[in-house]
Amino acid sequence: MIMKITARKIELDLNRPIVMGILNVTPDSFSDGGIYNRYDYALKHAASMVDHGATIIDIGGESTRPGASEVSLQQELDRVIPIIEAVTERFDVWVSVDTSKAVVMAEAARAGAHIINDVRSLHEPGALEAAAETGLPICIMHMLGQPKTMQQTPDYKNVVAEVKQYLSDEIDRCEAAGIAKSRLIIDPGFGFGKNLAHNYQLLAKLNEFHALGVPLLVGMSRKTMIGELLDVPLEERLIGGIACAVIAAMQGAQIIRAHDVKETVQAMKIVQATLSVKETDDYE
Repeated sequence: MIMKITARKIELDLNRPIVMGILNVTPDSFSDGGIYNRYDYALKHAASMVDHGATIIDIGGESTRPGASEVSLQQELDRVIPIIEAVTERFDVWVSVDTSKAVVMAEAARAGAHIINDVRSLHEPGALEAAAETGLPICIMHMLGQPKTMQQTPDYKNVVAEVKQYLSDEIDRCEAAGIAKSRLIIDPGFGFGKNLAHNYQLLAKLNEFHALGVPLLVGMSRKTMIGELLDVPLEERLIGGIACAVIAAMQGAQIIRAHDVKETVQAMKIVQATLSVKETDDYE
């Protein structure tokens, strides 16, 4: 199956794993909150990610870490719109906006964004209609509950089957609202309402999500699923994150969302070289 997404009449080839670099312009994100919430620092970091091979930069103005509180609409607009405008103007890179708010989606599209990345799967008021209106690709994600409460004893009978069914239902809901399936990307939501066992069950069976027929995005970079398993603090989760990214990409995940772009891009080059031999019996 040929995988691609299209935004602003530009096609993005997803037949090899690509890296989505994370740019949180927030004071309280779990990993890099407060580091890039100044305009000049954010642009410098964006430039670094582009230099290191990021295909997409995901810009977020509201933390979705466990326990996070929501921010006001105006706060989020003030944080993300100037950065989206600056990044799209300065760099040859796709820009994703990490938001659940309808107005932010619309304004981000006007500012030049290419992708809407919504952890709440377009369930906030007006989000489904706003996302449809933009014409942009949309990533919908599975989350049990809300960021403030999602890690309070998450429970599943079969996490893989339930997450897969949820995403299938969300695809149907989007199509019913006039969003073509070709515009959709899915994310199983590692760390969003899942305990350690749930996360690794999803990772082990990630290839089952390809049955839904849309590109697959994963984000495990620096998350608790790595720190808890390895018993390491945030600043020592790089190796574990790369391992998770490689396992996902070897199962066909097309978009790897990561903080550590340089290292993840290098790992994806190894994955692509390996997959090309596996598929064609010849190194490309």
